[in-house]
Amino acid sequence: MKSFYQSVIFKDMTEEEIETCLTELRATEKAYKKDEMILMAGDTTERFGLVLEGSVTIESNDIWGNRTILSHVGNRQFFAETYALLEDETLLVDVRANENCRILFFRIGSLKRLRSSSELWAMKFICNMLEISAHKNVVLSGRSFHISPRTIRERILSYLNTVSLQKHSTEFDIPFDRQQLADYLNVDRSALSNELSKLQREGILSCRKNHFELLSH
Repeated sequence: MKSFYQSVIFKDMTEEEIETCLTELRATEKAYKKDEMILMAGDTTERFGLVLEGSVTIESNDIWGNRTILSHVGNRQFFAETYALLEDETLLVDVRANENCRILFFRIGSLKRLRSSSELWAMKFICNMLEISAHKNVVLSGRSFHISPRTIRERILSYLNTVSLQKHSTEFDIPFDRQQLADYLNVDRSALSNELSKLQREGILSCRKNHFELLSH
C-alpha cells in the first residue's frame, strides 16, 4: 500500500476503493522545484492537489509586489479543493512550491457527475472532503487571531502559543523561515527580528532559525 493512502481524504476506504477513486478522478502526479508556481491568481482550476512530498504555501501577491502568506500546506495535506469544486471561480491566491515537492492532482469533475451515485467510495470521499474543508476553516480563522493584534509582539506570541497548543509542547519547529513568518503575520521582517531578539533577552522564548522554545517564568 502506498504511503499517501493513509491521507485523511481516503479515510475509511478500502485499498480497492482508493484505486477506483484514483482512476475515476484521473489522478496524476507532477513534481515542482522550490519557488515554482503551481497555481496562479486570476486562473481557474478543476483540479485540487495532495502534497506527496515537500510543502507549498498559499499566498496573496498583489501587483505592487507585496506578499502575504495565508497558510502552509505540508505532506498529505490538500490545496485548491474549494476552487476545484466551484469550477469557474477565479483563484484569488497563488500556490507556490515552498521546497522541491511532488503533488498528486485530482480532477473533481468526475466526482461531481457522481452526485446521484450510490458508489460507496464516492460517498466516503465527499465526507472526507467535508472534514478537510472544516479543518481549513479552523486554520484560516486561526490566522485572523494572529494578525488582529496591533503590536508585532502580540502577533508573534499569539502564533507561537497556537503552535505550542497544536504540538502539545513548548518546544517545536515552525514551517516558516523569517521572511515567511513576517509575511504570514503581515509585519516587516526587520521589525519581526528585532522583536524576537527582545523576547529572547526578556527570557520569554528562545529560538534558532525555525526552532522555538517558549519559556515560563
